[in-house]
Amino acid sequence: MKKKGLLICVEGVDQSGKKTQVGLLIKRLKEKGLQVEETSFPDYNTPIGKEIQAFLNGNREYNVHVRHILYAANRWERKKGLVEWLNKKRLVIVNRYSPSNLAYGLANGLNLEWLLNLEKGLPEADLIIVLDASPEVSFKRKSVGRDIYERDLSFLRKVREAYIQLSQKFQWVVVNGEKSIKNSHENIWEVVNKYIKEHSLTHQK
Repeated sequence: MKKKGLLICVEGVDQSGKKTQVGLLIKRLKEKGLQVEETSFPDYNTPIGKEIQAFLNGNREYNVHVRHILYAANRWERKKGLVEWLNKKRLVIVNRYSPSNLAYGLANGLNLEWLLNLEKGLPEADLIIVLDASPEVSFKRKSVGRDIYERDLSFLRKVREAYIQLSQKFQWVVVNGEKSIKNSHENIWEVVNKYIKEHSLTHQK
């Protein structure tokens, strides 16, 4: 899909620091004069997003294939808006995107090609950064109020392993998510700043 902007996504297991790091990254990018758009998935405001939220809260029951179809469909609901941003040369920062469906899908025992096909036709991420943190660290950061996936320590171990395997396969950038917020931010900034310079977005107004 031809596009003019850049789509950068931040990935990782639950409580790896994605939301915090996305916020810091966007602040710094805006200080550089870049036109930045922010979004996250799942988007619980859409009809399909509400179904995903109901499942995660334990109020719906879906088999594993349906779950991952819903996660992909949630992005398809937002495709038009994403494409419009990219066509306006925006720098789009996403907290979770298609890579989440791949990592969690593999952890659920699903076929990688099947998962990839669910996402085919959506705007592709230009840069994928994985915040690597152990499930044990995740639990320390948030011990209560966790959803169905967040509560399953052994499952999160599989998700983390899947992220590492996929990062090696697809050349995703892995950043240590267990260090201080400042340290992780500087590591992410180094990667992103270099990437946008290479793609001539530094002087965008």
